Amino acid sequence: MGLSFGSVLRRGVLAGMLAGLAAAVVIWLVVEPVIRRALVIEDRRGMHGGQAAGLPMHGGEEPLVSRAAQVVGGAVTAVIVGVAVGVVFAVVFARLRDRLPGSGDFGRALVLAAIGFAAVSLLPALKIPANPPAVGDPSTVGRRTMLYAVTLLLGVAIAVVVPALDRRLAGRVMAPSTRWALDVVAVVLLVGLVMAFVPGTPDQVPADVPADLVWDFRLASLAQLAALWLTLGLTFGLLLERAGAARNDDVRADTGAPVSA
Repeated sequence: MGLSFGSVLRRGVLAGMLAGLAAAVVIWLVVEPVIRRALVIEDRRGMHGGQAAGLPMHGGEEPLVSRAAQVVGGAVTAVIVGVAVGVVFAVVFARLRDRLPGSGDFGRALVLAAIGFAAVSLLPALKIPANPPAVGDPSTVGRRTMLYAVTLLLGVAIAVVVPALDRRLAGRVMAPSTRWALDVVAVVLLVGLVMAFVPGTPDQVPADVPADLVWDFRLASLAQLAALWLTLGLTFGLLLERAGAARNDDVRADTGAPVSA
């Protein structure tokens, strides 16, 4: 690669920080307005005895932390998570760079980001979709978290198994198109098994929550995750491409040993 592991890791941290900032912007502009719509329903339940009617109610009392502070805290958390994801992304990229498809490090970074989004974000979101504050029973939080974690781990397992299968198929005499078709079949089969056998969310959407609110929140939450992964892949790839270009310039300018990036 021409870059030390520490250099790749630093670029992963920077790309992760920018990805977290992008996710925070989406939270502020897209997710937060939907959350406020859901909080209106919770407040209405508090005024009309929603708890007595058996509806999930998390409002009705003054929050210990203001909504503005919660938004700021969510943005800070998004940046921290982005940095953590960036570190893991850089480690995985450095380990698997030569096995990733794509033209140059920029293309490889985008491919890895797409795989990460599909395995870590999209599959769990499809199986255990996010719900706004007005939906969900506090007593089921543990079960929902466990199911989400199981689905995430299975998504990562699929992301590991399918490339391993592809490498085995590559050792056989077959057309690349046939190998890729078998890869697609394997992905569809494994994802289908996850969707069929992992239990779904235990929560039901209350009658007073509009369907469009639920879908708006789920799409907004998915947009936040997509922004994180897209920004991570683009930024990390651009940083690596820029480092490679700078290194090539150093090689052309100096007939001695190239300057390390």
